[in-house]
Amino acid sequence: MAFNFSGQSILILGAGVTGEAVAKTLTRYGADVAIVEENKNQISNFRILGTRDVVINDWDCLVISPGWRTDHPIIVKAISTGKEITNEIDLAWKLRCEIAPAQRWLAITGTNGKTTVVEMTASALRSGGLTAIACGNVGETVIEAVDRIHAYDYLVLELSSFQLHWAREAKFVASAILNIAPDHIDWHGDFASYVQAKISILDRSEIGILNADDDEVVKASSNWRGKKVFFSLNTPAPGELGLVEEILVDRAFVADAQEAEMIAELRDVQPPLPHNISNALAASALARVAGVPHKKIQASIQKFRTGPHRSELILEKDGIKWIDDSKATNPHAASASIASHLSVIWVAGGLAKGAAMQDLVERSKGRIKAAILIGQDRAVIAKELNARAPDVQVFEIDADDKYFKGAKSNSLMESIIAKAQGLAVSGDVVLLAPACASTDQFISYSDRGERFAAAIRKMVGNV
Repeated sequence: MAFNFSGQSILILGAGVTGEAVAKTLTRYGADVAIVEENKNQISNFRILGTRDVVINDWDCLVISPGWRTDHPIIVKAISTGKEITNEIDLAWKLRCEIAPAQRWLAITGTNGKTTVVEMTASALRSGGLTAIACGNVGETVIEAVDRIHAYDYLVLELSSFQLHWAREAKFVASAILNIAPDHIDWHGDFASYVQAKISILDRSEIGILNADDDEVVKASSNWRGKKVFFSLNTPAPGELGLVEEILVDRAFVADAQEAEMIAELRDVQPPLPHNISNALAASALARVAGVPHKKIQASIQKFRTGPHRSELILEKDGIKWIDDSKATNPHAASASIASHLSVIWVAGGLAKGAAMQDLVERSKGRIKAAILIGQDRAVIAKELNARAPDVQVFEIDADDKYFKGAKSNSLMESIIAKAQGLAVSGDVVLLAPACASTDQFISYSDRGERFAAAIRKMVGNV
C-alpha cells in the first residue's frame, strides 16, 4: 500500500482533536510521530514536545493543525528549510485514494452557516439512500471518516479558512461557498487573504455552488471558469436555485432548464429565517449533485433541525422571546441574527478577532433597542453604537469575583439576564448574538450558550 509511512518521522503541530486523529492514523501506517503542543496541560496518547524542543531537521514532514499561524517560528523555519508541510485534509485525501477510490467528497465553506449546511447535506444524502457523514470541523475528523472498513459513499466536509490555507491536493465533486464576510483577520492578516483562502476551494472543485445574494462570493468567484450553480432568495433564472413565492425551486439540476422542480415549501424549513432558507438551498444543490431526488430532499428538510446555540428559542414568556445564537461568533452572523427580529435587547461581546463592527451596527441599529456588552473587545462594539446609534442604550457588564472561565458560578450570565429583565417588554427579543468569539470568558461558544440558557431558566422561567 502506497499510504505507508514506515521509517518516516512526522511532527504534528497541535494536540487537539485533529492532531490526535492524525497521530493515531499515521502511527497505524508506520510513522514515528510526535506532537508539538504549547498547552503544557494537554493530555495526549502520543509523545508531546514543547516548541523549544523541536529540531526541524529531525523530521521528514510537518502536519499543521487548523489555527496554527503561518508566522509561528516552527512553521517559518520549516518553510525556509524546504521541509514538506501538509495538513489533515490532504493526508485524508491520499488515504482515500488508496482505500476508498470510489468515495466522493462534497465541501462547504463560508463565514457562517457551514455546520448547518454540512449536516443538512449529509441528511439529504442519507435520505436518498447514500451512505454519508458530515465531517471536518463537525463530527469526526476527515481522516477518521476515511479510515474505516466500510467506506462511505460521500463525505461532506466543513472546511475553515485555516484548513483551506494549507490544502493542496483534496478534490471535490462540488463545493459550496455560503458567504464571505470579515472574520479571522487577526490570523490571515487582511480581508483579501481571508477571501483568497475561502475562494481557493474552487480550484479543486468540479462544480461551485455559490450564493448569488452575497456580493463578496459573486465578486471573488468571477474569474473561476468551472461550472457555477448560483442559489438565492430571489426567483431563479435557468441554471439556478431560488424562491418562487412560498416554494424552494430547482432550475439547475433538471432535465430542461426552462422547467422547474419544487424542492420544498418554505414552511418545511425550520426555523424559516432568511439565512436558514439560504442554507437549505445550498444543501439541496449539493444533494442534487449527488443525484438525490427532489422529494427525498424535501423529506430530509422537513425532519432537519439546526443544532443548539443557533437561533435557539430558550423561552417565550410574557410576550418576550429569549434566544440563544451563541454560534454567531462574527459580525456577519450577528447581523443576520438581529435582522430576523424587530426589537432586540442585544447581548454581545467577547473576542472580535480583528473584525470591525461598523457595518454590523449600521445595518442593525434600527432593530436594536438596547445592548448589553461583555468581554475583552466590548469597547469596539460600544464605540460603534455610540457613534452610529446614539439612541441605543448601552450597558457594559463586568464579571464579579465569583466568576471565571469554567467556574461553577454563573454570576456573569445572571447579571446579564437581570439587566435584560429590566429592559425587555412584550414584543422584545433578548438575543445572545455576540459577534465575537467566546474564549476570553467562556470555555467555548457552547459553554456561553448553555450558561445563557441556564440563567434564563433560573431567573425568568423559574426552573
